[in-house]
Amino acid sequence: MNKLDQKLSIKDWADDDKPREKLLSKGRSSLSDAELLAILIGSGSREESAIALCKRILHQSNNSLNQLARLTVNDLMKFKGIGEAKAISIVAALELGRRRKAMDIEVVEKITSSKQAYEILKSVLQDLPHEEFWILLFNRSNKVIEKKLIGRGGIAQTTADIKIIGKLVLEHLASAVILAHNHPSGNLKPSKADIELTNKVKEALSLFDVEVLDHLIVGDQSYYSFRDEEIL
Repeated sequence: MNKLDQKLSIKDWADDDKPREKLLSKGRSSLSDAELLAILIGSGSREESAIALCKRILHQSNNSLNQLARLTVNDLMKFKGIGEAKAISIVAALELGRRRKAMDIEVVEKITSSKQAYEILKSVLQDLPHEEFWILLFNRSNKVIEKKLIGRGGIAQTTADIKIIGKLVLEHLASAVILAHNHPSGNLKPSKADIELTNKVKEALSLFDVEVLDHLIVGDQSYYSFRDEEIL
């Protein structure tokens, strides 16, 4: 796109270049990420079109929707031309996408691998700018009974109350659990605190004859399994 296009209003473009008209005439798959975002925000600024603005936002996110999804409303408002309403529209749309991924997960009758557990948990733990701690509760057939948020923390640490985990286990009559938390930094190696917490939960739940099947550390594109690495 040249500088003249950036200054022109989208209304002045040819119909094939207008994102709304392009979606209607050619289908949603014909639009770029920037064009889809431009539809969300509706307009740009005096200096640049909505598409040029969205290209700039995507460029700052390394053209990664996963990185874009980690931006907060305040982060987005730092871009000239993005006010609170536009930032909220972007965040809401990306959150809907994340929830859709969660709905698309195939129902698994029995968990038999860390990969299956990861597929269930990544929808709630990917793209977060802070740490969260979740657990999966299982019945005797290793079928998932419930997925629960236990704690929410900062950028580098979260807390998990063993008493809350024990309470949930008893309430759901669970026979096993999988622990999980994310590392926003992308470093999937468990910390000393991660290992100590895992051992404490394992010891506490053994009193109720409840097994800790695994502890997953989730990143944007991958995960670390305590069970697979034989440290559980």
